[in-house]
Parts: sequence; structure tokens; C-alpha cells
Amino acid sequence: MSYRIDALQYANWSEKIFRQMRTGRVDAVHVTIAYHETFRETVLNMERWNRWFETWPDLIMKGRWAGDVRRAHETGRTAIFFGFQNPSPMEDDIGLVEILHDLGARFMQLSYNNQSLLATGCYEAEDPGLTRMGRQVIREMNRVGLVIDMSHSADRSTIEAAELSSRPITITHANPHGWHPALRNKRDDVIRAVVEHGGMMGFSLYPHHLKDKSACTLESFCAMVAGAAERFGVRHFGIGSDLCQDQPDSVVEWMRTGRWSKELDYGEGSAAAPGFPPQPDWFRDNRDFDRLEAGLRAVGFDASEVAGLMGDNWYRFFEENFAPQEQRDDR
Repeated sequence: MSYRIDALQYANWSEKIFRQMRTGRVDAVHVTIAYHETFRETVLNMERWNRWFETWPDLIMKGRWAGDVRRAHETGRTAIFFGFQNPSPMEDDIGLVEILHDLGARFMQLSYNNQSLLATGCYEAEDPGLTRMGRQVIREMNRVGLVIDMSHSADRSTIEAAELSSRPITITHANPHGWHPALRNKRDDVIRAVVEHGGMMGFSLYPHHLKDKSACTLESFCAMVAGAAERFGVRHFGIGSDLCQDQPDSVVEWMRTGRWSKELDYGEGSAAAPGFPPQPDWFRDNRDFDRLEAGLRAVGFDASEVAGLMGDNWYRFFEENFAPQEQRDDR
């Protein structure tokens, strides 16, 4: 049995999108439920998702363990796994790490573009690496099964996290910097540090992360995937599309600025007020996963490699890393 898993989306969720997930046979999606939210605000977002699970039980279900991906696949639904793009939901309280995991969170970025209490974001001019609190929080995340995500973190912080963590870490949504030198894309030494410690990276389809941006071709994207797989090993990669479907441009202000600045932070790849660029015409929404799979076959991946990239590699990672360290059962 093979799975389709997308390791990052931040859509303006609706029945339409949930039905598109089913058309695209997407078995699981890691969804962002917090950018800059406090603990209580994050709980409110979880409440909203619980109402959606009640409203569309034939389309989506809450994901907690790898076994939920299998159950979603068998019942024709999409398992939804919660994650944060910033450590703001734990505020300054390490005890909330376990509480958030108990509530269903499975991924947490240690920083989002800026310096956080834990690590440095990729937009900062200097990267002093992990903070003292960051080192403590990594150990606690390892203990409870909350996966460390360094997608928006700076290079030194990411390498230090990979080396310090006793469990593999992730970059859920980015591409190699050598293919397209976007600020958020990752240099080879960063990717190497993650994969050498058993970690995973999801390839992003967000246009600012793509060579030629919205005009990026499927052939170019899949050739990039093939090159990364050849250098670092195909088993360490999957898809983390960073699909922001149907979001109004005003949402970018919350993503970039939150509450930390009175000025609008234009962010990556934009010389004017930020907005969402159009997706490439071959990956507009969840219905286009068939096109992506065909593109991977066309560049020479065999059937098992394609299955791994489309979801099986993430499934294996979920099996090994979502449960607390003392509970290595088959959930």
C-alpha cells in the first residue's frame, strides 16, 4: 500500500478544497494552524478544525499517528495533522510542549523568519544558533514526539538542531538553494546535516521557492528533485507543497508581520506589497498530484522511488517520530 502525503499546506480551508484533496487522492496533509498565535489562540484554531471534522467526516479526519494515514486511505478520507510555523503557541513555557502534543500538534518550527526564543530565522542578518531555551525545548520535543521543523530557520540554527536532536528533524517545505537561490531555500550543508541524522525534507511548490517562479516547468522541478535524490538519497525526501490556496493577499501581512512590527514586512521575493503569486499551471491545487507523479516518473524514478517521494517516505517518518520516546507501539 502506497500513500500520498503533503507535508505542508496553509489553505483557506473549505469543502471545495477538502473535495479536491479526495480527487487528488491525498491521504494526509500537515496543515499550519499557527503562525504567531498564542496558546489560547491556537486552541481556538483547533476548535475550528474540530467543527470541520464534524461537518465533513466523509472527507477529512484528525491525524495523530501514522496509523491514521492508513485508516484515512482505507476509508477514502484525508488525515489532517496539525503543525505550527512558529513556537509562539508554547509561549515561554516549556511545559506547554507536551500539552500541545496531547492536543494533536505534531510539527513545530523553532523560528519563523525572525529570531525566536529558540532559534534564528532565515531573515536575520546574524545567526548565533540555538538559544539556551532552544536546546531545552528540543530535548522536550524529542521526548514527547513533537517533530522539529526548521523550514524558516537560518543555517547555523538548523545544523545545530540536527546535531543536537536525538530524533530526526525536518525541513517540511523548501528547495535546494543551488537550484534557486531564494532566501528560504536550503544550502547543501544544511540539507546534508538534516539527512545524515535521518531527517526529511519536503520539496516546495510555492512560486517564490521555484526556479522561474510561477513559470517554473514541471520538467525543471522534477529534475531538481532527481538531483537532490542523487546527492542525498531519495528516502529522505517527499513533498511539502506550501500550497496557500484561496488565501486573500491580506493574509500575507499576518504571515510576515504578525504583531512584531508596525511596518509591513515585504518578505521574500517581493519588491512591493506582498501577495500570493499564481501557482505553476501544472500544480494549481490538490487535484494535480497525478501530474507531479507523472513528472517524477518521466525523469527516471522507478515505481518504489516515486511512491516514496509521493508519501511513503513521510509515512515511515511519521511511524518513527510521532509517538513519545517511551511509546514505540504501532499506532
